[in-house]
Amino acid sequence: MGSCFSSSTKSTAEIAPFDLVVKPPSVVASSTAAPTRVSAQRLPTPPATATATATSAATVRLYGPSNSLVTSYLRFALLHKGVSLRFVPSEDQKPTIQVGSETVTGSQEVLLRYIEDKFPEPRLMIWKFNLEGFDEATPLIVRTIWLQHRSMLWHIERMVRWSEDLAARGGKRAVDPSVGTPKMEIRKFARSYTQLQEVMVEHAQMEERILFPVLESVDRGMCKSANEEHGRELPMMNGIKEDIKSIGVLDSGICSEALYSLASRFISLKVMCKAHFEEEEKDLLPMVEAAEMGKEKQKKLLNQSLEVMRETHSRTFDFLLEGLTPQEAMQYLDLLMKFGDQDLISSFLTSSNIVD
Repeated sequence: MGSCFSSSTKSTAEIAPFDLVVKPPSVVASSTAAPTRVSAQRLPTPPATATATATSAATVRLYGPSNSLVTSYLRFALLHKGVSLRFVPSEDQKPTIQVGSETVTGSQEVLLRYIEDKFPEPRLMIWKFNLEGFDEATPLIVRTIWLQHRSMLWHIERMVRWSEDLAARGGKRAVDPSVGTPKMEIRKFARSYTQLQEVMVEHAQMEERILFPVLESVDRGMCKSANEEHGRELPMMNGIKEDIKSIGVLDSGICSEALYSLASRFISLKVMCKAHFEEEEKDLLPMVEAAEMGKEKQKKLLNQSLEVMRETHSRTFDFLLEGLTPQEAMQYLDLLMKFGDQDLISSFLTSSNIVD
């Protein structure tokens, strides 16, 4: 999952969240409409050629309705390319992309292929779903859960690195000025963990309410171990949250011992979740395919799962995508766009618009 990072010459003591999650190029909205927002995205792979580098430096203008699913989809694709993006709201239902003197209008697929050709790195599209050996026959909810696992695990690993760095610095100020004072950094740390915990809790609820009942209906007791894992993880996550709160309110400065204890708890959470995800992917998810559900049943199951996760997908959708490689993020978007309820998916994508 770390292949999207650039190499860094900073020492461990200098590593900060800024190094782990890279801010995208500035996004400017037209003065004819209120500005929109996009949060930090993972750093794209550096362009392979000087020509590609020069092209990526050009400002890309995207025209289209601000509430359009296709427009939102293309925004995510362009931001994963690391280009400087200017979005101009338009009444025309067909989005348009302008790069220099070139102007292209067309369907989502036409514009996506243009983006891939114009900005070759990082590659976004795998025209068939073949991540980790999956293919088009793999049930929709299996692909969705697998990608959610990847994102959550990446974010857990990020919190491990961040907590270890905090401990190594003894709670002292980071070299990177954008992190702010130690107290400010702890607040950012707490906010990031809160987002992660919310996604993990809703993911577990989704499995318990939607996935596990399907499997239990064909083989009672199949999901017992996974349910038990959920029961063990929740108290650990709540304990970490309380530890972060305690560190944040210390009047005498941030205690190095408390930070090392926090880092240790994050390592334990990572080990537990990694084993849990691997067990589900090995023992449970293949059983969904064995249940031989038709496409309509699969779509219903997918939308039920997304409905359970509506809250986090509406508020932290960009956070979820941030934990995926560009290809994985586009695969996740494709699943939602192709098979999700359009009103539901619209509430996810259009709430993640680009703002200052």
